[in-house]
Amino acid sequence: MFNVDYFLEALPIMGKGMLGIFIVTGAIILIVMLLNKLPGNKEE
Repeated sequence: MFNVDYFLEALPIMGKGMLGIFIVTGAIILIVMLLNKLPGNKEE
């Protein structure tokens, strides 16, 4: 029923996908932090 070989073959693919998600999330966080540091026209 459950073939371990297929699971072990899929692990590197899943790992690359997870790594890509973390890299993109980190890049978005860094961009937002940099944009918050830019001086802007703040009206209070």
